[in-house]
Amino acid sequence: MALSDKENVFKSVCRICHGGCSMLLSVKNGKLIKVKPAESPFNQGQMCIKGRYTPEMMYHPARLLSPLKRISNRGENKWQEIDWDTALDEIASKLDNIRRTLGPESIALGQGTGRHHYTHVIRFANSLGTPNWYEPGLANCLLPRIMVSQFTYGGFVVADYYGQVLPKTILFWGHNPLVSNPDGELSFPVKKALNAGSFGIAIDPRRSETAKHCQMWLPIRPGTDAALALGMIHVIINEGFYDKPFVEKWTTGFNELKAHVTNYTPQWAETVTGLPAGDIVAAARRYALDKPSVLEWGVGIEHTPNSLQTVRAVALLRALTGNIDKPGSDILGMNIIRPYPVMTASVSREMIKKRIGGEQFKLLGGLRGFLPSAHIPGVFKAMRTGEPYPIKALLNFGSNPLTTVANSKEVYQSLLKLDLLVVADMFMTPTAALADYVLPAAFWPEVTQLIEMPFVAENAIVAQQKVVQVGLCRSDEEILIDLAKRLNLPGSEETLEDILNYRLEPFNMTFGDLKEKSLVYPPHEYRKFEKQGFRTPSKKVELYSKVLKNMGYDPLPCYKEPPESPVSQPETAKDFPYVLITGSRRREYFHSEHRQINSLRKRRQHPLAEVHPDTATPHGISDGDWIYVRSKRGKIKMMASVTTDIKPGVVNIDHGWWFPEKPEQEFGIWESNANLLTSNAPPYDPAFGTYQLRALLCSIEKILT
Repeated sequence: MALSDKENVFKSVCRICHGGCSMLLSVKNGKLIKVKPAESPFNQGQMCIKGRYTPEMMYHPARLLSPLKRISNRGENKWQEIDWDTALDEIASKLDNIRRTLGPESIALGQGTGRHHYTHVIRFANSLGTPNWYEPGLANCLLPRIMVSQFTYGGFVVADYYGQVLPKTILFWGHNPLVSNPDGELSFPVKKALNAGSFGIAIDPRRSETAKHCQMWLPIRPGTDAALALGMIHVIINEGFYDKPFVEKWTTGFNELKAHVTNYTPQWAETVTGLPAGDIVAAARRYALDKPSVLEWGVGIEHTPNSLQTVRAVALLRALTGNIDKPGSDILGMNIIRPYPVMTASVSREMIKKRIGGEQFKLLGGLRGFLPSAHIPGVFKAMRTGEPYPIKALLNFGSNPLTTVANSKEVYQSLLKLDLLVVADMFMTPTAALADYVLPAAFWPEVTQLIEMPFVAENAIVAQQKVVQVGLCRSDEEILIDLAKRLNLPGSEETLEDILNYRLEPFNMTFGDLKEKSLVYPPHEYRKFEKQGFRTPSKKVELYSKVLKNMGYDPLPCYKEPPESPVSQPETAKDFPYVLITGSRRREYFHSEHRQINSLRKRRQHPLAEVHPDTATPHGISDGDWIYVRSKRGKIKMMASVTTDIKPGVVNIDHGWWFPEKPEQEFGIWESNANLLTSNAPPYDPAFGTYQLRALLCSIEKILT
């Protein structure tokens, strides 16, 4: 890129997490020198602590700057620098050989959170002809909420903080948006609404950062969210709190639902959730009557094998109270641009039938899936065992599965069996250290892409633009486009700009035009259903889902006890008496990222386990002590954070931990990695294949020095 002594300022959008804060980037002599938040409806002229340290991340001395090829045994961390043409030629040749000899299904693509690369990874997989791409978030994060929204309301819903009317009540369910900034729903409007007087209700075993801003905190027993939702539905119907005009005109199945929840009383819910029946009634009343209300749901409700029915139960609360597509409520997405062209037709019917987990988990990998993908436990099993057929290559983008996929020991064993492992990342990670090729990935100021805000709802669009070049780093899209050309894949003649311009055609603009505007946010159209109905078969909100029934799933939500819990496994609970939760978000880190960034690491130096004083004291554990946390599957070392901001009997551990400062010890992957304690074993959710990542059983022990 051309160098200039003059300081030039560009508008872009931060993608350190999968949020989307508008930013001003100051560039001088080809180097990023300053990052400032820009005004936008979403981040409102503010940025988080991670965004502030963008330059430190970008120019970190450990940043990968050129392609690397392994020159020793896998995992010995010995590398040779090579140029891009050599790297891509060799990778393409190996992929082509596997494709020709074993079939495209023997090549898998893996990725992490939904950032700029997400849909292009899917596009490449489809163009290659493999049905086996995966992303940890699909079975276990967001996909259940997307699919349930589509079957129930006919589209994805997001909270309306951006119009003239603010919510009077905000129900945060397994969700901590003041820290997590999920999928384009940023913390700043949420905090503004709470500060302006919105009444907050937090359902969370932790008194999270968000819960501390709420007037009501319900510390639920982990894994029992469906029971609470069913109890609230019972209250709303039987106490007459439901929106009768909306329910009568715009829903189907109310009588069936009413009969279904007869026995799901708040007293029953109390025995399951540990929450007083009076609090359940009070929360239901407040949400139903003090409107408009929004229901902010998070990944916490998707981490058990009953994810479909848990999310369904929570989703029905919106419809019963009429809090759908009205000012200050949850609003249906506008979907204002064309979908990313992911080349779905390039995957043959034969290959679709071979998708691992596709026939078993219809809403994950079947034709009705949002973005049909493979089931992760099955993919890694195929790597290890060759069943149902061998997977011999993995292309991994924006992900560190050794820390972020359940059962890390199995993941490790699986990766060792591959003939080809390619990892694109900014830094050497435990996963990258096992690779055959490591490709230097671009950071967000080095990337061009079109961002939808919020994700899936697509109410606004923002331009992410490349403003600097660092080393030989390339965006994942550039890498995949160059590989596609070498393999002569369908769609390889299209440039990234072609794709972005195609998506913008409904606005009669090009991506160049969008860069000038930076952000386009049309006025929201409320009550769309009054003109055309809901986008469901009945044109109404489907409380009773015939679609789910026809697919073989329960049409009305039900509660199932987690398979590993004090109730379902009382004998196990004698040795592992506490309930383990993982995955709570931290301001300083994004999953397994940023542990090498000094300005962030010094703010949170160690992996923490939050325990209540009533839980810690019998073990002689004090705040700051090092402890072992054990499950049936292993043990890890954590620093105790003794706090009253967690339900007694619950242990919350940080996830994503590894130690960049310990390259000779496999980056400390076996020390404090939460996924040494989790399981990827059945039972699975019958629709999504979700496995139990929270509400597991554990024990704690002080480490004596």
